Amino acid sequence: MRLAVAVSGGVDSMVALHLLKASGHTLFAIHFLTGYERAETINHLEMLTSYLNHLDIELKTVTIRQAFQTHVVDYFVSTYAAGQTPNPCVICNAKIKFGIIAEHAMKLGADFLATGHYAQTEQNMDGQYVLKKGLDSKKDQSYFLSMLSAQQLSKAIFPLGKWLKTDVVEYASNHGISTIVLPESQEVCFIQDRYQDFLIRSGYIKNTPGPIKTTSGTLIGEHNGLHEFTIGQRRGINCPGPYPYYVVRLEQATNTLIVGKKSDLLSDTCYLSDMNWIHPPKDPLIVDARIRYKTPAIPATLYPAVHSNQAKLSFHSRQSAVTPGQIAVFYQGETVIGAGRIH
Repeated sequence: MRLAVAVSGGVDSMVALHLLKASGHTLFAIHFLTGYERAETINHLEMLTSYLNHLDIELKTVTIRQAFQTHVVDYFVSTYAAGQTPNPCVICNAKIKFGIIAEHAMKLGADFLATGHYAQTEQNMDGQYVLKKGLDSKKDQSYFLSMLSAQQLSKAIFPLGKWLKTDVVEYASNHGISTIVLPESQEVCFIQDRYQDFLIRSGYIKNTPGPIKTTSGTLIGEHNGLHEFTIGQRRGINCPGPYPYYVVRLEQATNTLIVGKKSDLLSDTCYLSDMNWIHPPKDPLIVDARIRYKTPAIPATLYPAVHSNQAKLSFHSRQSAVTPGQIAVFYQGETVIGAGRIH
């Protein structure tokens, strides 16, 4: 068995690679270039190559500028242009890392692709592959892998699935890895400044001023462009009122920003499209639903639409700021059932 390990130069992917090498696996490293790398990433590549040579690990570098632009960046921009809020990391994992990069790795002779994600896979009693949460609840990244198919999961290895982040950092320090890794980025990898500025530079979105109205239809101000707002946002509205205003809705047809009270953000249902069923359910089922990465999963009933890639999600308690464009992920226990895009 030969493994390819996707390495970004960060601590997680480097520890994953080191663990697999120490376990005796035959492997090579693969690093992809998107055309949006920061200067420090390019400069770091020479150091990374030297370190891997020391470990007798070959580094394969793949340039995927056009594919990354099409599948990730254009998706990001077009989603904002449609008045929705994208999640590029989810799409990148499904289309790029475990799509194009995995296919390239297989052509180079790999049987599996390993990454530094905090998640787990296992085979169930029917021999089907399932996606499960990582052991570290604070770092669990199953949400970001929820659009992978069962076939993609069958070729994926996550060495850090049973590790805590603190233990990974300690391992890196003890094995000399800390000195050669890049600092972790908390932002979208292809944006180096404000995302609003990036959207304008793309050429697909322009600063188009429009009215700000309350849910009752009262005109209270003007915005510079709907792309600067997302559902539930409070900052940036800059309109005085009798209570704090929150973004309730983006009306593309009239270029109107609708704001209201925090209570106006509550919903008991949302509809989903672009469903990815790791294992398709036939009937409605109770799940724990995560409607954005940074919020806990909440109980809900999932109603899959027969013969379509749509579904309805009914929350057992009303939820705030359910945001079109975001990914909703469904769990039963530790296992991911599937995911879909909120619309």
